[in-house]
Amino acid sequence: MQLILKEDVHNLGKSGELVTVKDGYGRNYLLPQGKAVAATRKNVAQLDHERKLIAARNLKLAKDAQSIADRLAATEITLHRQAGEGDKLFGSVTARDIEEALTEKGLKLDRRKIALPDPIRSLGVYTLDIKLTSEVTGKIKVWVVAKD
Repeated sequence: MQLILKEDVHNLGKSGELVTVKDGYGRNYLLPQGKAVAATRKNVAQLDHERKLIAARNLKLAKDAQSIADRLAATEITLHRQAGEGDKLFGSVTARDIEEALTEKGLKLDRRKIALPDPIRSLGVYTLDIKLTSEVTGKIKVWVVAKD
């Protein structure tokens, strides 16, 4: 039995793929659960059309993400924090602080896209990755300096 998957199915395929499965598996599990539809001519034609739309949308998203990555590369952020001996900060710089500084510069990004494994706890210059899409990653330079 040939089916078109409507969502990702573990050990079978990804959404939108045309797969061949045993009749019982398709009839008793995939179709009733709404995880697949029968591979009729109409559904295959619709799948091809949807693939083209998805490809066009992904291309536009990639271009937008690349333009944001270019803007990020040209942006530097300076954060003023109180520091003690050994250039250790009183507190830390988190992704939320970086998000707020980017918003002030006119770049609205979600803080979850900022790759900051641990909060910044000392003065210095940091280059951080910002994951815009699965293929496009931007870089930003963050200066953490002592407050006067």
